[in-house]
Amino acid sequence: QVQLVESGGGWVQAGGSLRLSCAASGRTFNTYTMGWFRQTPGKEREFVVSISGSGGSADYEDRVKGRFTISRDNAKNTVYLQMNSLKSEDTATYYCAADNRYSGSIPIRSGYRVWGRGTQVTVSS
Repeated sequence: QVQLVESGGGWVQAGGSLRLSCAASGRTFNTYTMGWFRQTPGKEREFVVSISGSGGSADYEDRVKGRFTISRDNAKNTVYLQMNSLKSEDTATYYCAADNRYSGSIPIRSGYRVWGRGTQVTVSS
């Protein structure tokens, strides 16, 4: 079972960019489908983007398409979320998630058994 640690969150003005990282422990990182989710107070955690273990397929939530890009470096056991053209509505705690039961990308929260503790992203308008 991997353990996940997110980093890269912070404060940015609207229109700016941030890159989140999620570092995973373990030696079988390339077998894990990875996802990014986000949550604001009082709301459910929502899907943002996911990527297959090989990196060959990804799914994006419609509101982030064209602005966010997920990538992974399996040699470094790390998945990245590049966030451009940030909007105030992107403000949330961002969570990294992992699961090794699948070969493809999984765009649903219930598909993930391992979660990081989250990193806060604040976009000021």
